Amino acid sequence: MLISYFRTLLLYTLLIAVIRFMGKRQIGQMEASEFVVTMLVANLASIPMQDTAIPLFTGVIPILTVLAMELLLSGISLRSIRMRRLLCGKPVILIENGKILQKNLKRTCVTLDELSGLLRQKDILDPTTVQYAILETNGTLSVFPYPEERPASAKEAGICVAKQSLPVTLICDGKLLEHNLRISGKDENWVQKILKEHHCTQDQVLLMAVDQENHVIFYKEETHG
Repeated sequence: MLISYFRTLLLYTLLIAVIRFMGKRQIGQMEASEFVVTMLVANLASIPMQDTAIPLFTGVIPILTVLAMELLLSGISLRSIRMRRLLCGKPVILIENGKILQKNLKRTCVTLDELSGLLRQKDILDPTTVQYAILETNGTLSVFPYPEERPASAKEAGICVAKQSLPVTLICDGKLLEHNLRISGKDENWVQKILKEHHCTQDQVLLMAVDQENHVIFYKEETHG
């Protein structure tokens, strides 16, 4: 039982490391080749995890081999357009100037129902209002309505809007993030001042962040009982 526990723990740690090496996109929208690699790695890990009679390296070596091949092909794909198209394919236009390209629908095995559903996810009910709809290599649909069908931006409407900046988290779950504190240009005295304004201590803070406009985002940890 103890051996199974340690084998599972080791393989779990290895899988986390493999997915991290493959890049963050592995846990988001995946290309076909990336999906195959992810499924293959999971299956390779499950065999030695379930059967303790199989040597651990029987699962580890194939996993590392698949990882090495994935990294190698990824490196080649970055330098070769031909290899990138071979592994990932290329985007396909499904709607052009309001017209559904039926030939491309058949080529990509996308039904009209699926296309309609993807358009509804983009808040579009009428395909004739779409100038371009492109099926990306990861399976998502990029939709570009005609300019007159798009909501007007603030610039187009002549509206002046406030500047926007990315908030920097200073306290998370009661812990002060000193690196972020330096990035924000604040110091601990400033943090203590904000804490006093909210009548709480650092340990009682769930989240505290600040942006370049000195707008403070503050959430106090809820107390139960």
